[in-house]
Amino acid sequence: MSGSTRRRPTSFDVAERAGVSQPTVSRALSGSPAIAEATRRKVIEAAEALGYFVDERAARLRRGSTGTLAVVVICREGDSAGSINPFAYALLGSVCVAASERGFETLVSFQAREGEFFGHYQEQGRADGLVVIGTTMNQAAWEHFRGLEAGDRRVAYWGSPFDELDWVRSDNRAAGRLAVEHLLAAGYRRPCFLGALNTPQVQFTERYEGYAEGMRAAGLEPCLAPTVNAATREEEGRRAARRLIERGEEVDAIFAACDAMALGALETFAAADMAVPGDIGVMGFDDLVAGRFSRPPLTTIAPDPAEAGAALVEAVLGEDSTTRRRVPVRLIRRGSTAR
Repeated sequence: MSGSTRRRPTSFDVAERAGVSQPTVSRALSGSPAIAEATRRKVIEAAEALGYFVDERAARLRRGSTGTLAVVVICREGDSAGSINPFAYALLGSVCVAASERGFETLVSFQAREGEFFGHYQEQGRADGLVVIGTTMNQAAWEHFRGLEAGDRRVAYWGSPFDELDWVRSDNRAAGRLAVEHLLAAGYRRPCFLGALNTPQVQFTERYEGYAEGMRAAGLEPCLAPTVNAATREEEGRRAARRLIERGEEVDAIFAACDAMALGALETFAAADMAVPGDIGVMGFDDLVAGRFSRPPLTTIAPDPAEAGAALVEAVLGEDSTTRRRVPVRLIRRGSTAR
């Protein structure tokens, strides 16, 4: 192997090989209509022969664009890669796909620790905009990214606990109504909502409100099995289900605010020898992969991650004139409510 490194070809080398000026090379490779097609072909052939590639980043910066979108995934401090909500990964992938379809690359960062949050990608010329997604359980992170809101910024949020931000969310109220309709149609008569209200998790409150609307429309009183903070959503679901059993209320189904809570409740009901779906029906929200393999498989409601990702990219690029957008949800029937 030679001790010297091969010099990278420049646009001047291409110009010399093609027999044109260096500005002509730049205009030809940028697609300028001022260059004759025969000249453009000659420049492209010379560039290919030399292995010359246009510095796309520099070219985009000259045009006022980085060609990149930044994505920040907010996590809980101490989360490992395996403990992050799988829906966040699905949404992240969908954002990356939607950005790629529009010719943008993505710069991804997972952030959890207070004092180390960063979102100034646009100011540093590293990205044209920012998408923020993740858990509302990290209040300090959301307070930080809330402070980034400004008229000249391009930021879109998924999971934001703040209504004033430019957010994209699931149609949570529709999900609550859909849950009630499904459970009543399946033969349950006393479905209860399992989750917490008046918390930073605005989506949970919206799902309860939709559930309550559905119950009252059916002539029934809403029921709440409240959760309290625990190390995981699964543990919150376990504890709430345990208290529900201990209270001895005549509840024959639950709609949990998220799949993780529903899966925790399933474990508690199994430990109490309560048959699902016979003694009690269980459904959640998110369509986590784990729910497809639980015993029984978990009925759930979820937005389409692909549509959610596209909506976030459209919002941050200004393709959608609305600053707040709801993503439709769909019911996924499985064994946990199949009487």
